[in-house]
Amino acid sequence: MSAINGQITEDLKTAMRAKDALSLAVLRGLKAAIKNTAIEKGGADTELSEVEVLAVVRKQVKQRKDSVQAFAEAGRKDLEEKEAAEIVILERFLPAELSEDELAGIIEEVIAATGASSRKDMGRVMGSLQEKVAGRTDNSTLSSGGACEAVLEAEGAAAMNGINLDL
Repeated sequence: MSAINGQITEDLKTAMRAKDALSLAVLRGLKAAIKNTAIEKGGADTELSEVEVLAVVRKQVKQRKDSVQAFAEAGRKDLEEKEAAEIVILERFLPAELSEDELAGIIEEVIAATGASSRKDMGRVMGSLQEKVAGRTDNSTLSSGGACEAVLEAEGAAAMNGINLDL
């Protein structure tokens, strides 16, 4: 059992003892989602890795964020607040998000390690980057931020001008 899975189980027991209905419902739903993912992967006895469990938690958070947005648009403040409270419970199991500076440093490191020099190399960079930041940021941040493209373009322009950015 992964450390996160063990923590979820302990928090579930604590919620039962405290008779915290909201936490209990959220954690039971999370355990069910983890079990369903394990069954899809390879059967009822399959254990998920730490990264896979984090992916399930992140998916649950994303679903609730989408619900919060939908409830806000529909004017359902009560349901919006409930979903927001569920997000807080789920986010306890996620590692701290990377700051923009940390992410930029990792991007530059991966670009240097892969030897990427143009947008054609973006696939290799994104693959390595996703492995390196697994669980600490979501893929939409990586792809929509354009940070990789900006670094690659800056290095490409510098290379064309004969400037070495590796100072």
